[in-house]
Amino acid sequence: MTSTQTDQRLQTICLLTLSAIALAAALHWLSSVLIPFTLAIFLAIALSPVINFQVRRLRFPRPLAVLITILLVFLFSAVVGQVVLSSMRQLVANADIYQQRVEELLQETTSSPLLQRLGVDPESEINLVSLLPSGFISAALRAATNLSVEILSSGMLVMIFVLFLLIGGKTRSEPAPGVWGEIDTSVKQYVVTKIILSVTTGVLVGLIFAILGIDFALVFGFLAFLLNFIPTIGSIIATVLPIPVVLLTPEITWVGIALAIALPGAVQFLIGNIIEPKVMGDSLDLHPVTILLALMLWGILWGIVGMLLAVPIAAVMKILFQRLEVTRPIAQLMAGRLDKMGQRVS
Repeated sequence: MTSTQTDQRLQTICLLTLSAIALAAALHWLSSVLIPFTLAIFLAIALSPVINFQVRRLRFPRPLAVLITILLVFLFSAVVGQVVLSSMRQLVANADIYQQRVEELLQETTSSPLLQRLGVDPESEINLVSLLPSGFISAALRAATNLSVEILSSGMLVMIFVLFLLIGGKTRSEPAPGVWGEIDTSVKQYVVTKIILSVTTGVLVGLIFAILGIDFALVFGFLAFLLNFIPTIGSIIATVLPIPVVLLTPEITWVGIALAIALPGAVQFLIGNIIEPKVMGDSLDLHPVTILLALMLWGILWGIVGMLLAVPIAAVMKILFQRLEVTRPIAQLMAGRLDKMGQRVS
């Protein structure tokens, strides 16, 4: 390789690096518009099989099928929103009870015989209860309620985008040719399979909490459904998130606490680590390290929504990189095939 070729390669690498930085800044700056639009694209892809079923099997006109599908989505969103908002209102109403329960737990902890055996004198130590801000639980729950209202309101913008995308789409008996057909097939397979597995996870987690008498079982089931779209990290969050409410549930035994933590964790592990890999296989052809890096990158750019969309976006990027000769080594790297990447570069 001559010095001129080396200089050109260095210039290309520098330009690509600067372009990537500029693109990341633009994605973050335009997140208020790009996030609803990107969500709408993936939601439209997920809803297209429902529309195609109505058009092909039920012989409905496509506009009518789109209208029925949108109405079903609005109905589902209204039910979920009502459940979440009512749960939030109940949380705020019971905030004083929960704060009293927190204080009781802290007092029991400081006066525990185990601490005395370790040589800790509860009378001489700092009173943990005095460190709690007054009404801190009420303030936190009100903030969570405001966040939920904001999410539900931004969902209206997403549904408007979805409506226009579905109206402008076409019903196909076969996948579209070319790169768009490959992207559509890959993303549709991922989204539909993930929705089925996530619904199963949410239903099982909600039933476990309902049987054990844990407050807000429906909310935690919905959160388990939603967080299951985030690989690895989402299942951990969905398992840890209900623990404060489980501990604050009145008249719950230690056996109930153990079951409320262990059983949902077992469901998350079984579906996420055993069933899902067998069902989905290597359809996306992404290395686990690539998925982890995608979660970190899109989480920084777009927050929780970015983490939800990280995997399908990475799959789309890999398909696009695979189509171009210059970026094909990057696609091989994303798939974890380092040997092929080295052969291509050489």
